[in-house]
Amino acid sequence: MDSIMSNQTWELVDLPPGSKPIGCKWVFRRKYHTDGMIQTFKARLVAKGFKQREGIDYFDTYAPVARTTSIRILFALTSIHNLFVHQMDVKTTFLNGDLNEEVYMEQPEGFVLLGNENKVCKLVKSLYGLKQAPKQ
Repeated sequence: MDSIMSNQTWELVDLPPGSKPIGCKWVFRRKYHTDGMIQTFKARLVAKGFKQREGIDYFDTYAPVARTTSIRILFALTSIHNLFVHQMDVKTTFLNGDLNEEVYMEQPEGFVLLGNENKVCKLVKSLYGLKQAPKQ
């Protein structure tokens, strides 16, 4: 929740007339050490994207992916020119994509703000579970 709030993933607004908010749910997971002991507990907020309607809530769903041949060419060029390759992993990749569509979501369970119970979250950035999330 800290990374969602620090990324300003949504803003609380009144639901516009004619709009329907999609739901969300928490997905909990345990990570284990190699000896079987519990290492950490993880939680992820997932939007119920299966309720989105094509042409209204989203338009495209493709995900840009690099071809294997393109990656091999990059490795060959770095080898020829004695360059270094650095790998990077972004833990909150889905939370960094800006949304072009207006998507409204119910407030997550356990984080409903007092005094704003009737407001919904207008998503500014992508969230796990949205149909357009991989594209963003």
